[in-house]
Amino acid sequence: MRYIHLITLGTVIAWSLAVSAQQPPVGGPTSPTASSGQARRIGGAGIGAYPAREPGDPAVIERGRNIYSTNCAFCHGADTRGGSSGPSLLRSAIVLDDKNGELIGPVVQAGRPDRGMPQFPLSSDQIADLATFLHSFTVAGYDTSRQRPATIVVGTATAGEAVFKTKCSSCHSTTGDLQGLATRIADPRTLQQSWLMPGSTVGRGGGPMPARSRPPVAIVTLPSGQTFEGELERVDDFFVAIRTADGARRSFRITDGTKVDVKDPLVAHRELLPTFTDAEIHHVTAFLVTLK
Repeated sequence: MRYIHLITLGTVIAWSLAVSAQQPPVGGPTSPTASSGQARRIGGAGIGAYPAREPGDPAVIERGRNIYSTNCAFCHGADTRGGSSGPSLLRSAIVLDDKNGELIGPVVQAGRPDRGMPQFPLSSDQIADLATFLHSFTVAGYDTSRQRPATIVVGTATAGEAVFKTKCSSCHSTTGDLQGLATRIADPRTLQQSWLMPGSTVGRGGGPMPARSRPPVAIVTLPSGQTFEGELERVDDFFVAIRTADGARRSFRITDGTKVDVKDPLVAHRELLPTFTDAEIHHVTAFLVTLK
């Protein structure tokens, strides 16, 4: 009976939300004379329905940025997406419907004591600058600084080959284990992640884990001389846990006379990773995408 009750309650809530979505905002325009942004939002066209704004004057945006950083960023975040105690302004109805500060101004100057927002005695010109800054953020997506680049292959293949020969060729070969690498891992992002941190892309388009990327193996020798070997699952100053070849999990207390030898096939990768510069990483990736 409780299960049926929950389903019924969920149906009522869903129906209520659907009806509410069809109703105009309280106090908002409902006639054909309403602003295009509001009318489209009422129609349910989504975020992309808000009209695009003309790019603001860079100098005005910078003034608004300074005002925002001083007065607003602590609560609403440096990128307007919310901060320590304030909500995101990126999709705020007031910000979206505002044109030049006429809606933002009253809220800023009067504050919202019920929500913990104090008053800010900004002038009309400062409000206009602040509004221009807030409107500089793209509504239907991230701002330019957060957009995913079209490609990460920005290095030079010849430079990457030189780095590869210096740092990688002692363990890897372009005619051996890496032959056809870019065919097996077609996505450059996944490929870059796979060579920087082998094993981290398993199950994400990176293919099966290669032998070199297997988890560390531990050999546990007990005081009696008996040994156990398996994939290392956990080790600290007191316990060691392994999975043996038959899939069984074994754990041992580390006491006097217990010896634990760990064979980590990726130790060379982990030691090498901090030595790469950003440029070298880009170059090596540009080289590896040519191995088809």
